[in-house]
Amino acid sequence: MGILAATVSGQVSRRSFLISAALAGGSLVIGPRFAAAAGTFTPNPFIRIPSAGPVELVIASAEMGQGVYSGIATLIAEELEVPLDQVRAIPAPADPSRYAHPMLGDQITGGSVTIRGFWEPMRRAGAAARMMLVAAAARDWGVPVSACRAEAGEVVHPESGRRIAYGALAGKAAREPVPEQITLKSEAEFKLIGKKAPRLDTPGKVNGTARFGLDAHPSGVKFAAIAVCPTFGGTLKAVDDGEALQVKGVRQVVRLSDAVAVVADHTGAARKGLAALRIIWDPGANGSLTTTELERRIDIAMASGEALVAHESGTSAGAAGLRGIEAVYRMPILAHTAMEPMNCTVHVRPDSCEVWVGTQVAGRARQAAAQVTGLPVEKVLVHNHLLGGGFGRRLDHDGIVMATRVAQQVDGPVQVVWSREEDIRHDSYRYLNLSRLDIRLGPDGLPVSWRHRVVGPAIMARFLPILFKDGIDLDITGGAESPYDIPNKRVEYVRHEAPEGMLTGNWRGVGPTRNAPPVEGGIDEAAHLAGRDPVAYRRQLLGKAPRLRGVLDLAAEQAGWGTPLGADRGRGVAVTADFGSFAALVAQVHVDKDGGLKVERMVCAIDCGQAVNPDILRQQVEGGIIYGLSAAFYGRLTIADGAVVEGNFDDSPVLRIHECPPIEVHIVSSTEPPGGVGELGTPGVAPALMNAIFAATGKRLRDLPIDTRQLGRA
Repeated sequence: MGILAATVSGQVSRRSFLISAALAGGSLVIGPRFAAAAGTFTPNPFIRIPSAGPVELVIASAEMGQGVYSGIATLIAEELEVPLDQVRAIPAPADPSRYAHPMLGDQITGGSVTIRGFWEPMRRAGAAARMMLVAAAARDWGVPVSACRAEAGEVVHPESGRRIAYGALAGKAAREPVPEQITLKSEAEFKLIGKKAPRLDTPGKVNGTARFGLDAHPSGVKFAAIAVCPTFGGTLKAVDDGEALQVKGVRQVVRLSDAVAVVADHTGAARKGLAALRIIWDPGANGSLTTTELERRIDIAMASGEALVAHESGTSAGAAGLRGIEAVYRMPILAHTAMEPMNCTVHVRPDSCEVWVGTQVAGRARQAAAQVTGLPVEKVLVHNHLLGGGFGRRLDHDGIVMATRVAQQVDGPVQVVWSREEDIRHDSYRYLNLSRLDIRLGPDGLPVSWRHRVVGPAIMARFLPILFKDGIDLDITGGAESPYDIPNKRVEYVRHEAPEGMLTGNWRGVGPTRNAPPVEGGIDEAAHLAGRDPVAYRRQLLGKAPRLRGVLDLAAEQAGWGTPLGADRGRGVAVTADFGSFAALVAQVHVDKDGGLKVERMVCAIDCGQAVNPDILRQQVEGGIIYGLSAAFYGRLTIADGAVVEGNFDDSPVLRIHECPPIEVHIVSSTEPPGGVGELGTPGVAPALMNAIFAATGKRLRDLPIDTRQLGRA
């Protein structure tokens, strides 16, 4: 999610200022020493060096395919002076007092902030441990500390040729004081950071030993299939479980106020039992809701005058008589569709609760289970596993709450697994978003006035209140003012929530995915109205944003911008400045006369500061682009009778292999502190495509997903 905005002009937005302040004030304590098993050196919560075996690095952030185990391990190992093939990454327990992210104040994996926030603290943790190991060896040898150095998991005394492995020093290093003054390496001294290296989580995922949430099978576990009331806010009225209880392997049927779960010896029996239930739901107040009605409501919100000013600079006086663009951009309801469906295993005992899950919010997971059971939070133990995709879905803990409610009625541990249909129909959705632009151009064709009204929910009001100020969601409105040098800007925000009972949440790219289509589509429309090349037009407006202009130039060059294309082909461009990083994306498309659309090429240039692992960085951007393509082509949930209509990949598809274009990622070499990458590739996809379609057909699209029925030409 776009929690951290890059400053791209001479002014710092409120959103940027608040987060920058959080970053400046956030820190992780790397001392005092933590209790450890005998013979193990544990200088801080993140490093364990046993007397034998690999160095264990405790990773505070969840691994959900983004390569965070390798990224964080690289930061620690760089300063610890230990090769990556000598370390083992293990997930941190749920304990925000030790493992809270320094920028978010909680044990959260999201916002493309993991490396940004841990960049210095993890290196300091590694450096402190290294200094203690060197001091222990020097003391043991009776030589000055300055005469020794760390090297490849050992301490070396070059003068005498003596060397000793870290493990052999574990007991002695544990008695050394934690250093108060720590000097970190310069970029020129890096041996691991910035270099390609195999991911630490790959071998286990290849050989099957990796443990995801679905792999949690504690002794005596039973398996539950669940059905939640289809309508938002609806409840369970009645259920006939006679036939379900006759299914071999079914043990019990659990009734909740809004759901029913069938508990069995294995998943097959649970699913068969669930299908045999005869359920009567009370749809409640939302039983007649439709997509048309929800869109009508957001249109009313847009038309109302009840808007808050999220950003204002200059004045719009005198702009009304100038030529310009007035446009409305519409974005649909989106689900996350992570490949591992929602699941959670819980064992509720009279005096404790144990949870096995893959979650982006381990600390909140523990609190949620404690709240459901009424137990003190310290009596709840959360085992966090690998996530088979997060994308913001596992930033919410509703699935953990549901599983704990079921487990309260089950003797022993129970694994609750949502079917794909339940997963899609009870997601934490990216809700409807509406943007209205009014851009006025001066005599030279450049914008002199930018007015942007954003209508959407306030996710941050509940999720991260630091980004909800004076009634304004600073994530959803962040970037709506555009990165372009325009003298007069005004961004308005109208808060418009989903119907009660419908959970809305963060979706990969969050605020920027809402604002990039109108911002980048709008500036493209302005360039066309002015009769200017879209890249040259942007360049002229990015004089105060050199890093953003740099990636624009790189992407345009690599994509061959301006070179001739064949008939019915076009290129479109979009830029993104968020997550502390900068990206430019050029899409090349072919649209045949019947409206058939083919994406032929995607070229992305990024400047994310110091790259920790270039291979992982490229993987992240490629994955983000593919995720964005799926949404641009297919992402739209519809509502009928108060419930989501779509339920699986047949009617809510994702991009297929044959539809995926060649993707190029070009990285700007930089020694700036790292920016975020995980969501950087997604926001620019839709506007780059829509702009490319316009270049190919002359038809301007403003609604998502892309409707190819509008592209046919007689």
